[in-house]
Amino acid sequence: MALLPNPNPPTVDAIFAAYESDNGDGFRPHLGASLIGKECERALWLDFRWAVRSRFGGRMLRLFETGQQEEIRLIRNLRRIGVTVLDVDPQTGRQWRVQACGGHFGGSLDAAAIGVIEAPKTWHVCEFKTHNAASFAELRKEGVQKSKPQHFAQMQIYMHLTGMTRALYLAVNKDTDDVYSERVHADEAEALKLLAKAGRIIHAAYPPVRISSDPDWYQCRMCSHHSLCHESSWAERNCRTCLHATPTDAGFWLCGPVERVMSIGEQKAGCTAHLYIPDLVPGEQVDADTNGGWVEYRLRDGSQWRDGGVTC
Repeated sequence: MALLPNPNPPTVDAIFAAYESDNGDGFRPHLGASLIGKECERALWLDFRWAVRSRFGGRMLRLFETGQQEEIRLIRNLRRIGVTVLDVDPQTGRQWRVQACGGHFGGSLDAAAIGVIEAPKTWHVCEFKTHNAASFAELRKEGVQKSKPQHFAQMQIYMHLTGMTRALYLAVNKDTDDVYSERVHADEAEALKLLAKAGRIIHAAYPPVRISSDPDWYQCRMCSHHSLCHESSWAERNCRTCLHATPTDAGFWLCGPVERVMSIGEQKAGCTAHLYIPDLVPGEQVDADTNGGWVEYRLRDGSQWRDGGVTC
């Protein structure tokens, strides 16, 4: 008789469950610079609009933490060879932050450094990453711009918004502990193109087109929004998936019916007047209240569904 596979011991299950409990919903208040290099603008819009709750398992969350711990080690490595590394902004005492688009777009630098051996008088944005062996080999062969365009885009934004003209990219092979180093030059045209992309996504009232209509397309197959884009899943119900909510140039989110700025907590909670942005409903709009109180849809399974009908 075949043996049943052994489940994880309770201790391991408890460790992973604790990571999942601490992770929360994973919703960022802003569109992250670490994501702006992603090719699919629809996926970025769905991230910004909190359409899909983060569902990483405990093992994966622990792996993310390993990457964060490697940052500390790389900073220590650089300081050991005489590089001056500032892992916090001396003006705030907190992690370096950059933002644009009224605060709707931004990110955090791993560090800033001067005294880098290849150019000791030039300040560098520091970006630290971990890779598996295959990814590391590709990086070493092709360089960061070609092999990891999201990382390249992230550094271009950081350089542009800090005024630095160089970035130091350090990557660690998680399988062998080998280290890869590459200095990246600022490209103003590229940074401006990325900022325009961020603004376009932030102020889009409806989701951009899919990168592919084929659910088996490689970028779609691995995307966390796959079931929402290509199947019949429902988006999360919160203010950012609601027709009434608008991001303003001043960096706030405004609720149209009550003309009030909403806090992050209020955005997550939503209200009884929530009306889905129509593109987020797995069906076709067939009727609507002329006063904007409800919208009726024919769902993909043929049933009728009315969204709304309750006012604030």
